[in-house]
Amino acid sequence: MSEELLKVLKAAGLDVLSCMHCGTCTGSCPSGRHTGLNTRRIIRDARKNRATVLSDDALWLCTTCYTCQERCPRGIPITDALLELRRLAVRKGFMRPEHRRVSELVLECGHAVPLDEETKKKREELGLDPIPETVQKYPEALEELKALLKTCKFDELAAEK
Repeated sequence: MSEELLKVLKAAGLDVLSCMHCGTCTGSCPSGRHTGLNTRRIIRDARKNRATVLSDDALWLCTTCYTCQERCPRGIPITDALLELRRLAVRKGFMRPEHRRVSELVLECGHAVPLDEETKKKREELGLDPIPETVQKYPEALEELKALLKTCKFDELAAEK
């Protein structure tokens, strides 16, 4: 597993080995100020081939604002590395329950937040169409979306392992 971690990052053009651990990424991270996200630690763990980085909940706290990446003095695409680590984590079966549930909803109804009857009623009270112009309004579009998600094996990624 450990070699795979660096191989995946390198294949994506992400040279985390050039990190000098200055801490600029962590110090400038807006999310890190309010959560347990420590980008420097995640990059260090990836550099050291620590497979535990994939199961670390902090990996999912990044909001992808790219501040760390813009400020890195070595030009390391840190946010891109975190996204690549997330992709690998999902392929290995590590996904937060909340993300898994959102994935299931997208597979079921095409949205992370499905419309319920109460929402439809509120929309009508506001003079809006009860169902907005989304795949929920067009069953054929929803079926196309489901087929696309199945083709790219999104359903397999979202399934519990």
